[in-house]
Amino acid sequence: MKVAALQMVSTPRVDDNLAHAGQLIAQAAQAGAELVALPEYFCLMGLSDKDKLAIAEPIAPPMADTQLPCPATAPMQHMLAAAAQTNGVWLIGGTLPIVSTKADRVSNTVLVYNPQGQLAARYDKIHLFCFDDGQRRYDEAATLTPGQQAVSFVMTDKRGLGWHIGLSVCYDLRFPELFRQLGQTQPLDLIVLPAAFTDTTGKAHWELLLRARAVENLCHVLAPAQGGLHENGRRTFGHSMAIGPWGDVLAVQAEGPGVVLADLDRAHQTKVRAQLPALSHRVL
Repeated sequence: MKVAALQMVSTPRVDDNLAHAGQLIAQAAQAGAELVALPEYFCLMGLSDKDKLAIAEPIAPPMADTQLPCPATAPMQHMLAAAAQTNGVWLIGGTLPIVSTKADRVSNTVLVYNPQGQLAARYDKIHLFCFDDGQRRYDEAATLTPGQQAVSFVMTDKRGLGWHIGLSVCYDLRFPELFRQLGQTQPLDLIVLPAAFTDTTGKAHWELLLRARAVENLCHVLAPAQGGLHENGRRTFGHSMAIGPWGDVLAVQAEGPGVVLADLDRAHQTKVRAQLPALSHRVL
């Protein structure tokens, strides 16, 4: 199955980001991708962490006439659903702020749409990033409500093959128990991890951790990322990549916006799991 990780350098302007994301989705679909994934905060990299509160949307039901979310009340959800439907792809919509139960917080949410533009899965980021090296400080708990539930879904590719896909976001990467739970009843075929890794932590740990999660779970990993210098002064690490079940990097883009394409090989995954049946050797 051909997949695409979309890399962006999102701005403080939602409309510009949605338009750019739409262009990248179309480019990926034209290249043959069946599954397309956007990065974390694809819709907004604000000048302030609180900017996301102003654009948060409630989960929007489909309108009866189009079966798409209302563009007036949920423009970001409408764009994602329409892009999936127009391009005939499974679309993992990076993350966008969704209204939570707390007025001063939002959920950092992944929404998955099938090729008909229907909402197929929702995952709210569980682990909230906090970092302070004396010069740079981030604390997502100041604006986000953490999710409580691990989420996976099954998509069927054009050959009729089912793929068990686990959802995660950025800082989740550092918690291998999440991925073990996702594969508890059925092994994962693919982990998708939209991210906006900082340049500092990305240089040290991004590829290392992504490849570790692939090796541990003997599955593919697709990691679309923010990658470059943003208008708010923040630099994100980029290096969007696809990784095979043996930990090999299949495709990567260091910086700047673009489409990272890769072919995922289920036959190779089956072979690797037969040669090294580590998943069946688990004790705890």
